[in-house]
Amino acid sequence: MDLSNHKYKREAWNSRLGFIMAASGSAVGLGNIWKFPYIVGQNGGGAFVLVYIFCTLAVGLPIMLSEFTIGRKTKLNPVGAFQALKPNSHWVKVGYMGVLAGFLILSFYGVVGGWTLAYVIKALTHTMTTFSSSNEAGEFFGTFISNTWEVLFYQALFMGICVGIVLRGVQGGIEKACKVLMPILVVILVILMFRALTLPGAIDGVEFYLKPDFSKIGPQTILIALGQAFFSLSLGMGCMLTYGSYLSDQENLASATVYVVIFDTMIALLVGMVIFPAVFAMGLEPTEGPSLVFSVLPAVFFDMPFGNVVSIIFFTLLAIAAITSGISLLEVVVAYFIDQRKWSREKAVLITSAVIFAFGVPSSLSFGILSDVKLFGMTFFDHVDNIASNYLLPLGGMLTAIFIGWIWGTKNAEEEIKKNKTNPHWINIWRFLICYISPVAVFFVFCAKFI
Repeated sequence: MDLSNHKYKREAWNSRLGFIMAASGSAVGLGNIWKFPYIVGQNGGGAFVLVYIFCTLAVGLPIMLSEFTIGRKTKLNPVGAFQALKPNSHWVKVGYMGVLAGFLILSFYGVVGGWTLAYVIKALTHTMTTFSSSNEAGEFFGTFISNTWEVLFYQALFMGICVGIVLRGVQGGIEKACKVLMPILVVILVILMFRALTLPGAIDGVEFYLKPDFSKIGPQTILIALGQAFFSLSLGMGCMLTYGSYLSDQENLASATVYVVIFDTMIALLVGMVIFPAVFAMGLEPTEGPSLVFSVLPAVFFDMPFGNVVSIIFFTLLAIAAITSGISLLEVVVAYFIDQRKWSREKAVLITSAVIFAFGVPSSLSFGILSDVKLFGMTFFDHVDNIASNYLLPLGGMLTAIFIGWIWGTKNAEEEIKKNKTNPHWINIWRFLICYISPVAVFFVFCAKFI
């Protein structure tokens, strides 16, 4: 059966480069720039980086190739894909989990994406004054996120940008935007890295970042590296499967996957080369939590010569990373309604984005007027993040690996991977990893959340 034979002409990527930029943009999100540095800081620097790279290759890459393969084979969204490959079975629920994950993540991701836009504008308008300490920068951030109308405005602005891009379609919107935004992101990172490395005392940060201290590595560290490798590649949320569904049959799936993984990992590593030299040069601790980006770095930037310019550049970088991930999350939900419900792109984008924004409002207010409204000790923002990140994503990734390895089968998957007469020399390694290593590793990450 030709799974790609639909009653309507499905959109497709215009070029190989466009697909790689878009998929990399989806993978390169706030997880790389916001989360990766402080996780490295808390887990001993360079030794953790080595473990992270290994986990990315052993777990992340095999699952990403699997998602691309399912997407291209079916030319459908996550729900339609599992339904097509295993009709009338419970496996379609894995597809629904992916769409739901995309919906939930974007609802609170739009909140944080709005914060990045706000900081760009605050830096441009000199609203952020010189901070004498990270505590002062933290107080400024706390005041901002508790301002009801301001955070809602920036959340709406972020969603509006994503809507404007996704409305224009795969080629005219997502691909075109990512082909512009991703090179800008890399250029910004390189500029920031050179600026950080020229600061007095920056070499101490480089040494902390790159010199392995294996005494810090234990079972918990490995689990954290596994989780970060999995989440930073946007796996288990339907993004890569959906982007894969727009791929041409002539595309080399294996090499495209490798390029996306390398690009994503390179960005994460470059960010470390920006943040650690800067933090050490200013005499601050590299083990700050998630507040590092919004509460510590502004103080670091304003201590530098031309600090306001550096601040503008850095938060522009953050905003670009958030936007390229945001459009991929929105496209997952939109593709479901286009494929399964036969909605027009305009109807799907406008309705789903409005519902996502509305659902995200309580998350936006979780740091202000709803900060005291808690269930089991967690705010609405925390609950949505917990459900998506700790349940839907690892379960979706684990079940996708099991589906490829044991249900649909690696033989069928390999036929799709080799469709354009390519035969990756590492296909046997991939088969072993997707059957035995990736699902078990993600299972341990999932269980670790409850220990």
